[in-house]
Amino acid sequence: MIIEQTLNLLNSWYGDRIENLTIADVRIGISMTAVRLSDGSCGVSSTYTDNHQYCKKPMRDYGDFTPLKIRGQRVYSLFETEKKSGTITTLKIACLNAISSKIISSGNYKILENSDPIDLLDLDKKKTITIVGAFQSYISRISETNNKLFVLELNENALGEDQKQFYVPADDYRKVFPDSDIIIITGLTLVNNTIDNLLAAIPDKAVVIVVGPSGSVIPDILFANKVNIIGATRITKPDILFDVISEAGGGFHLFEYCAQKICIIRDYEAGTK
Repeated sequence: MIIEQTLNLLNSWYGDRIENLTIADVRIGISMTAVRLSDGSCGVSSTYTDNHQYCKKPMRDYGDFTPLKIRGQRVYSLFETEKKSGTITTLKIACLNAISSKIISSGNYKILENSDPIDLLDLDKKKTITIVGAFQSYISRISETNNKLFVLELNENALGEDQKQFYVPADDYRKVFPDSDIIIITGLTLVNNTIDNLLAAIPDKAVVIVVGPSGSVIPDILFANKVNIIGATRITKPDILFDVISEAGGGFHLFEYCAQKICIIRDYEAGTK
């Protein structure tokens, strides 16, 4: 598992740095979740929700990592809990991204500041490009080129009427990956635990990009599993971040008000400029 391996790597390399970290603040919004840790680092994740509305009374949880019992918790306790829920998964990714933020900025990785992965791609030479997730800006930009485009999505209605020609049901990724030269994967796949199967099905020839706020983890394990570029998010205005999340902000709101895009690069091989 990508996340488990990344957590193990963090524990092995930086265990003393994160041993006493606690969750100082948290906002769980409709689209995004943000955490601030006790060292001041911040991280975000797409919100992965459970349906509490129909929870049977005997199954209702008032314990750790439920409302009013998240702030002050040790990050290690979150990573080691055996409890499973959408909230816990979301918090794990947000905390993992918060811890990763300082490590990524330490100078040990090749980073392009204020950069979007799509700007690194050579779209002038015809290729087959597959996007996992309905990235509207990417779909619009790629569809204007001569490249062949597939968009893997759970919900066909996430694409506009003029985009449905590119739609492929999400479960059909094994059908389109073998012919794909470039594969762009949403960071949400780290949250919903689908990234492992996706990466396993990708041919070695493909240029692989993971993009989105949820994908802002230290890149080592992703790089070891075929990923070439990570389109990560650097939080620049933490105080504004929590207001944006509290007011139902999405990823594009982050980049407008409180974050910048960065690219973490493994290489510039085939398919990139």
